[in-house]
Amino acid sequence: MSRPTQKTIRNRILAALPPLEFELLALNLVPVDLHLGETLHRSGDTIEHVYFPEIGFISAMAVLSDGSPLEIGLIGAEGMAGVSVILGATASYTETMCQTGGAAHRLPVAALHSALTHAPHLRDLLLRYVHVFSVQVAQTAACNAHHELGERLARWLLAAHDRSGIPELSLTQDLIAVMLGVRRSTVSIAASALQKAGVIRYQHGRITVVDRAGLEEAACECYRSVVSEYRRLFGTDPAVVVAGNQ
Repeated sequence: MSRPTQKTIRNRILAALPPLEFELLALNLVPVDLHLGETLHRSGDTIEHVYFPEIGFISAMAVLSDGSPLEIGLIGAEGMAGVSVILGATASYTETMCQTGGAAHRLPVAALHSALTHAPHLRDLLLRYVHVFSVQVAQTAACNAHHELGERLARWLLAAHDRSGIPELSLTQDLIAVMLGVRRSTVSIAASALQKAGVIRYQHGRITVVDRAGLEEAACECYRSVVSEYRRLFGTDPAVVVAGNQ
């Protein structure tokens, strides 16, 4: 299998590395396909690999004692799945599951730790991402507790749209209900309201963003708060595509 070259890398963290630091990782980076519904880390299991997404997005979910999952954050090409190993964790607190098909680069945790001792820029970027991801988790908790479902759904769709880079998302109401921790019937009502407002089109399990600016207007402050913090630390938006292009 050929080694990845930095010129073709789409993951923001890997692409931003100085060439010498990227070479420290390149020998152990393995391109992998991501499959819809695939679990990368299970709650409580040892984290053996981290994943740098290239295409598609991944949900980080807290699993309750009855086995019910609740999404706490999304990971796309702006970040890394398994980021808790940077802070010394060896087992996964969350479950990480692919919400779309896509691609990523997989890296053994041992290789990451070895590289970090010689890669200050990589360490800095990952620590900044740990902070941004923790902001996303905290804002999601506040959002779920205080904002209306329509606003929360708009926020989630924007975050998913940012990380997927495509206007059409294959998402059933059952899946969205699990991600937002609500009943399927309430998702249907909220999605219908957004469709009537002309910001999305929902049909046969596919949601198409037809008015990006309108969807941002429909979302609560939580979406903008997370994007602003990412922009402050990284100097760019997390979106794969520039807002307003769709």
